[in-house]
Amino acid sequence: MNIALLTAAGKSTRMHTEIPKQFLHIHNKPIILYTMEAFQRHPQIDAIIVVTLESWSDMLWAYAKQYQITKLKWVVKGGATGQESIKCGLDALDRECSREDIVMIHDGNRPLVSDEIIADSLAVCKVHNSAVAAIPCVEAIYKSADGIESNVVLDRQEMFRTQTPHTYSLNKLLWAHQQAKEKKIENTTATCTLMSLLGEQIYFSKGSEKNLKITTSDDMDIFEALLSGTKK
Repeated sequence: MNIALLTAAGKSTRMHTEIPKQFLHIHNKPIILYTMEAFQRHPQIDAIIVVTLESWSDMLWAYAKQYQITKLKWVVKGGATGQESIKCGLDALDRECSREDIVMIHDGNRPLVSDEIIADSLAVCKVHNSAVAAIPCVEAIYKSADGIESNVVLDRQEMFRTQTPHTYSLNKLLWAHQQAKEKKIENTTATCTLMSLLGEQIYFSKGSEKNLKITTSDDMDIFEALLSGTKK
């Protein structure tokens, strides 16, 4: 079984809004619904689990019913950090799923994930037991300790920006989080970061500039513009 694990437990501290960004409406629909619909329509995805804020759980189920997200099987409470929230979702899956099932971890506020990105992630994972969506850097990259100045330029041809989804077997993900507990690795921002810290090789799958993560008000503007362009 292929399961999409969507993380939607952030509190939008960077956007300074009372409503978490994943629940903000664009074109009369919350952002998280666009993300859920992407996995709902993909034929290779069998089930969806969403890790979210406890106070928004009932609302999420209501949205799923309204928009016929029939693949949504579980909604669980997130943790204090992104790493903890993912672990909450994995623990819920471990109680009801096979450890051989494939889990595709994806940001709930990354709503423009395409069918091609999802399919390629599953294909790469099938070959390498690991898949992390990534895109090459196309601009000059500098390293700076203070964010003010630098004289260290990196070779952009060797630089890649990771996105989600991150796809692994449930067994591998549970192993990684158990190792994190034992080694006291906390608050990693992404599953690929955790895997790297544990010495695991990362294999890239297809990403896209359109597969943006909505974090700031500028991202909201870009998302709305892309939606408007798609509807023309």
